[in-house]
Amino acid sequence: AGYNRVNIDDCWAAKERAADGSLQANATRFPHGIKYLADYMHARGLKLGIYGDVGTQTCGGYPGSLNHFKQDAQTFADWGIDSLKLDGCNVDVADMSTLYPEMGAALNATGRPILYSCSWPAYLVGSKTIPTNYTLIGIYCNLWRNYDDIQDS
Repeated sequence: AGYNRVNIDDCWAAKERAADGSLQANATRFPHGIKYLADYMHARGLKLGIYGDVGTQTCGGYPGSLNHFKQDAQTFADWGIDSLKLDGCNVDVADMSTLYPEMGAALNATGRPILYSCSWPAYLVGSKTIPTNYTLIGIYCNLWRNYDDIQDS
């Protein structure tokens, strides 16, 4: 079919973290968990990507990765995740230049190659005070998003 990746967007997680602070899948949507799904995809020659957020919550109101970067990166690696799209809701835009690199370092520290897609520039586009530094973004992100979602007109 010409593709080799399947990416899960927002709202895949349970509304609360597990007792140990780790992310957990919504048990209704993913009754066998994300590792099971990743193993299923890998057995079929596909890679699995997942959505996260650099802030306290995702855009859909699910747990974000702020203050959990190392734990979440290791969880994604343990699950066999191949790529992460990291959004930028519920966080101060001024902090993105430190937070996105911090998550990138956490992903690299897992030892698993995880493609890192940053939404960082998309949140800077509307900022009048913070310029978009693509040199810095290119150092820490494998790819990035530049603009807002497409809306039906």
